[in-house]
Amino acid sequence: MAAPGVRPEDKATGKLWEGAVAAQQARGDLDGRRPALLGVHDETEDGTAYRAELSAGVDEAILSFDPVLHEDLRLSDSWWAELASALDKLSVTATDRVAIRTQYMERAIPQFVGIPMPDAPCWSTAHGDLHWTNLTAPLRILDWEGWGRAPAGFGWAMLYAYPLLQPDTAARVRAAFPVLGSPDTLAAEATVCAMLLQTVDRGDNLVLADELGTWAADLWRRSPSS
Repeated sequence: MAAPGVRPEDKATGKLWEGAVAAQQARGDLDGRRPALLGVHDETEDGTAYRAELSAGVDEAILSFDPVLHEDLRLSDSWWAELASALDKLSVTATDRVAIRTQYMERAIPQFVGIPMPDAPCWSTAHGDLHWTNLTAPLRILDWEGWGRAPAGFGWAMLYAYPLLQPDTAARVRAAFPVLGSPDTLAAEATVCAMLLQTVDRGDNLVLADELGTWAADLWRRSPSS
């Protein structure tokens, strides 16, 4: 599959532009869980940069056409174990890429969740956009443009947020990553909750508004500052 990019020539750089190439260099195909990047072709013309990326084909269907999950998923225990293993391997990948900036957390968490930015006991490497349109069964993890460092648990917190309308799947995420709900992941959960509440404020993901409000209230109760 091809992933084209177009930018002004002097802005043909940065996290999203370089993400797929950097992921290939750092992790390859992640033991078959990430479509390998097979080639990159760059061209410039009249001050505009063009990038075409060719990745290995993916035959598996994505799990949802919307990041917000509208029906419960029935995924095998082995699928969940494979996802946990892949994210564990990704988490220890050395990189200077940043998926979530502390400046954003300092601003957004108080504004949308109502608590100061929690301390993040640990930072690790995350996919950066881990939701159901970027996952398949059998497992492939798609869309690697935004990967980088984030508060530990960020990927699982995002995967938990999008099925809040489907309590069985949300509970299965928590079962797969039981540290969710602990002080170790408070910063990651508050960040994801703030990000999605910000989208609600802009008129997107409105179906999640009530559930995100409930989650924010729980984060407020868990916050040491409350």
